[in-house]
Amino acid sequence: MAAEQGDADAQNNLGACYQEGVGVEQSFVEAVKCFRNSAEQGHVDAQFNLGLCYEKGWGVVQDLEEAVRMYRMAAEQGVADAQNNLGACYQEGVGVEQNFEESAKWYRMAAEKGQVNAQYNLGICYYNGEGVEQDYGEAVKWYLMAAERGIAEAQYDLAECYCNGYGVDQDIEESVKWLSLAADQGHAYAQCKLGVCYKNGWVVGKDAEKAVEWYHKAAEQGVIEAQNDLGECYIDGDGVEQDYNEAAIWLGKAAEQGHPVAQCNLGICYENGWGVEEDAWEAAKWYREAAEQGDSEAQNYLAVCYENGYGVEQNIDKAIEWYRKASNNGCEEAKDALDELLKRRQ
Repeated sequence: MAAEQGDADAQNNLGACYQEGVGVEQSFVEAVKCFRNSAEQGHVDAQFNLGLCYEKGWGVVQDLEEAVRMYRMAAEQGVADAQNNLGACYQEGVGVEQNFEESAKWYRMAAEKGQVNAQYNLGICYYNGEGVEQDYGEAVKWYLMAAERGIAEAQYDLAECYCNGYGVDQDIEESVKWLSLAADQGHAYAQCKLGVCYKNGWVVGKDAEKAVEWYHKAAEQGVIEAQNDLGECYIDGDGVEQDYNEAAIWLGKAAEQGHPVAQCNLGICYENGWGVEEDAWEAAKWYREAAEQGDSEAQNYLAVCYENGYGVEQNIDKAIEWYRKASNNGCEEAKDALDELLKRRQ
């Protein structure tokens, strides 16, 4: 075999076969041996592949500094994938001291060669002003290159730019177009926002069932905003058959992760016995969680709890305190209740 005779190309190719289990039993250890033999002869693709093994701990003990060393060897010889990965190492401070300028430099080298992930990463650099002067127009330029080649993250970020008018004229139709493309690829946050579009009829026709469909996809991927929105749909029977049990499940997932609106909604479920056993203490607990994060509706409900001794010991001073916070946050119901309570105390 050519690999056994020291042919660097053959050694690298054999390493790839061992790595993927193509024609041989998969073995990361054997892959590393082949990549190393090839890399030591200066084979640039093997140097990159060996760097990847060291970064991921495939067939070797993970060694991030060695990964950077191998990436650099390949990157300095023009391997775009290695340039992108080296840029990522500098961006995250992985195996090397964090340096945004170096990161942007390597991303640019790879991006100009057409490396699609580097194009997206360079767009992020321009969007955040990391290693380069912040420039939304440049960010859009690089996002667009990556988005047109199917990178879902770039499609989502490009949609955000069109939505907010960052680096491009605001164009909601164009935003929804890119959102849809990202959502179809499984991008969770795009799925959630597309659900919002269908819920409100933004560009796409108003369609409650479609909204629920996209919320559900995003919620299953752990997007807490989608979990809350889906829970609300189940409470209201909006786009789906009303189901308090499902509502409580999804609201509970979001509430446990700290989503204030979901916490307030879960409190309402406990107060009314929707999908859970009625429990004044649990209701007040979740109202408090949301209220302490500034949710005005929850602040009002918590004030009601203190005023009436519901789930907490009655405390008029605390009721006034929470009514005032809710009122200051724009809750008209709390303002009226506060005025009434203060009159009764005179």
